[in-house]
Amino acid sequence: MSSRASSPTSARPLSAVVTGGARGIGRGIAERLVDRGYQVVVADVDAAAASATAGEIGAAAGIGQDVRDRDAHAAVAAEAARHGALAVWCNNAGVGDDGRLSETSEDAVRRLVDVNLLGTLWGMQAALEGFGSAGGDIVNTASLAGLAPVPGYTVYAASKAAIVSATMSVAAETPRRVRVHAICPDGVQTAMLDGQTPGGLGSLLVHSGGRILTVDEVADQAVALIGARRVVRSVPGWRGGVSRFGALVPSVTASATTVLAAQGRRALGRRGRA
Repeated sequence: MSSRASSPTSARPLSAVVTGGARGIGRGIAERLVDRGYQVVVADVDAAAASATAGEIGAAAGIGQDVRDRDAHAAVAAEAARHGALAVWCNNAGVGDDGRLSETSEDAVRRLVDVNLLGTLWGMQAALEGFGSAGGDIVNTASLAGLAPVPGYTVYAASKAAIVSATMSVAAETPRRVRVHAICPDGVQTAMLDGQTPGGLGSLLVHSGGRILTVDEVADQAVALIGARRVVRSVPGWRGGVSRFGALVPSVTASATTVLAAQGRRALGRRGRA
């Protein structure tokens, strides 16, 4: 796609939605879409932060949105339609509570499922309803945790695995003018990662795999999916193959957990965070 986003059938500009767009990966995606010429609507549960981010990056609007509310997606789609023909919808909003299933509260389980999975499903529905005859792209922020067993992130990983599965199914359901993608990054340096349980199993495993990704790296790869036929992209790519192997032989993951956790503890120790 050209650096300036405009409809092939008219001079009307194209609009884009980024949920969870006030900070982190969402903000990085929104910045790049603005640079490409889209009229971007930054949506976030923190309405003040969404408005501030929109002003700072030159987006068309910044509005409050709770992705658990299906009707809120329709309101965001209507806002995007005010600024241009809806062409891109990025379901980025998510929460990252870590912990073994036995340690995870009912509230945390519901939050992970409602925000990560239902929020993405409602967003895809709104995008499919909002795209015009020219179609568009849906980009769902999933996770490498959605491709393999991840002890210490059981419910989070399950919610992300469901996003990957739904992405593939919707991609197969829709006409070719609509493209549906999932970006599956390894650990990314965000406030979500910083908020993990210090020394918890999930945090140790995330830090066992080498370098933590930057927001810019993930945002670049997410936006590069727009216009492409690629459905699932892992970041970095080689980790996707390793993760899928782990999914085929989960017993190997179970036996390797102690070793990987020790590697993560050493890595965090070098950073002074163990």
